Amino acid sequence: MSRPEQEYREFVGSRAASLHRTAYLLCGDWHLASDLVQETFVHTFRHWRRVQRADNQNAYVRRILINEFNRHWQRYSGLPVRAGTGHPEVAIPDICDEVANRADLLAAVLALPARQRATVVLRYLEGMSERETAAVMRCSEGTVKSQTARALNTLSGCLKSKESPL
Repeated sequence: MSRPEQEYREFVGSRAASLHRTAYLLCGDWHLASDLVQETFVHTFRHWRRVQRADNQNAYVRRILINEFNRHWQRYSGLPVRAGTGHPEVAIPDICDEVANRADLLAAVLALPARQRATVVLRYLEGMSERETAAVMRCSEGTVKSQTARALNTLSGCLKSKESPL
């Protein structure tokens, strides 16, 4: 096995789980998330030398994932998104259920426009800064701020309408 191939394999091994989680949070479907990550790694392999030269390899590969998600979104944006299907219910209630029902939260995130969804996932679920998110999304920090504010406002409205009076 060549040195670049070994480096690529190590890179994929260290990033696969994180990218799969991000992809799932973007699309809400584990199978589609696997497809998006697979396409991301195919693209990464094709351009491995360019990825290696990037200042931030993680941001570069996450950008590829966002592009793959956007391509899928554009192709299938007219189809309904189903959140929470095919996943077993949690047998033991956890603290998150007191804050918001996970299925409702996921459905609300999936209902966001693609760009807003990406900012929420990258900022709050992946823990990226505004600058890092802007780099991944290839936009200004101001755009990240405005998209995030719109998304949070929408999510807040969705979740408030789901609350039951005590």
